[in-house]
Amino acid sequence: MADPDSNGPNDGRQRIPPLGPFEEAAGFTRAIRVGDRIIVSGNVGVEEDGSVSPDAGRQADRCFEQILDYIGQLGGHAGDVVRVRMFVTEMSDADAVTAAFTRAVGHARPTGTLVGINALYNPEWKCEIEAEAVIGSLQ
Repeated sequence: MADPDSNGPNDGRQRIPPLGPFEEAAGFTRAIRVGDRIIVSGNVGVEEDGSVSPDAGRQADRCFEQILDYIGQLGGHAGDVVRVRMFVTEMSDADAVTAAFTRAVGHARPTGTLVGINALYNPEWKCEIEAEAVIGSLQ
């Protein structure tokens, strides 16, 4: 479980530690637990080795892998997910990203939003996904 005070203000909140210099410099938190709520910032489909698949579905699967890992580190599980926001740079990728949503959290029937956007920071990134969970929302 994430240490509540080792990577942020001494406010008792649990946070996922910064994963890179941008997050550290900006004061950005990847995911935070406040009471029974977990809020996960937008994730992109970068693999552990730093590569990016050209496939939007794989990128979305990777986003959900990270999201569910952060939720788990903060004391939750996939069934606790109550809201997901998905951003795609090409609407032709919407079905592949939605399929990843269904595989990862469809059993919990969270709310979901999918929005087409003009671009993400890196042109290789085809989607960005954020989520919210409430601990104990699904037994």
